[in-house]
Amino acid sequence: MSSARHGYLLGLSAYLLWGLFPAYFKLLRPATPLEILAHRVAWSLVVITLVITALRGWRRLAGRVRRPAVLLKASLAGILMGANWATYIYGVNSDHVVETSLGYFITPLVSMVLGILVFRERLRPTQWAAGGAGLAAVIVLTVDYGRPPWIALILAGTFGSYGMIKKQLAMPAADGLFVESAVLAGPALAYLFVLGQQGTSTFGPLLHSALLMSTGLVTVVPLLCFAGAANRLPLSTLGLLQYVAPVIQFGFGVLLFHEPMPPARLVGFALVWLALMVFTWDGLRSAQRQRRARPVDGAPEGQTGSADRP
Repeated sequence: MSSARHGYLLGLSAYLLWGLFPAYFKLLRPATPLEILAHRVAWSLVVITLVITALRGWRRLAGRVRRPAVLLKASLAGILMGANWATYIYGVNSDHVVETSLGYFITPLVSMVLGILVFRERLRPTQWAAGGAGLAAVIVLTVDYGRPPWIALILAGTFGSYGMIKKQLAMPAADGLFVESAVLAGPALAYLFVLGQQGTSTFGPLLHSALLMSTGLVTVVPLLCFAGAANRLPLSTLGLLQYVAPVIQFGFGVLLFHEPMPPARLVGFALVWLALMVFTWDGLRSAQRQRRARPVDGAPEGQTGSADRP
């Protein structure tokens, strides 16, 4: 199998698994979102510890976290990751799956805004048009919901900010997830201990406990698949694949969980999809121009780094 084909398989596997998250997290009820989050943090730390041990990556990781600035940024990324996970789990188990999909649809637009505010990036006219369509979509959806789509906005804001920090850190996926999970592990384990002492923990029945324990694998496996894809594919290709997950989640919300989709809400989503089409078309065109402009140096495109997805 060629490297590119392997990358496509890994990338598609990652986004398909992320797309199935709504069905999986609903299986974890009656556990509350906070209990699910605590288990996800704890078991993710267990799994990623085993992965780093198998890869013999402890020396490399220790060298990175010795730098205070790196440790501080990684800790902040962990807090953002926890907020994103908590919001997503709450959204799914409170029957707002469609709104969670909206959050990941608008994340690229939020990242664009962060680029302007943080990195002082200058936008091209088509990017301004995409941003305007995205803003119009939020306004339409706010009118439809009778409130701002807070779940979607928090998901997009935390994930966009998380991605910005991860880009600055440029840490391998396994190393980053270990540090981020370790930052959250103390509060997570303390919360699980309190639930156990109060007798309100849902951990106990065999099948339910197995599902809670599997949150570690469910978190780590798609992340490692994505990291493998990022090392084999151009970023423009990954940019297209990222829409697979929210499309599946949207389908779950509308077709399987029968969440309402009135005409005004559909218009709002249509504006988001229009914004994404414009944004993606502009990104592909820009990447093509850059490839034509720079000399060929023999290095495969897309080998420069990877990112994590909460």
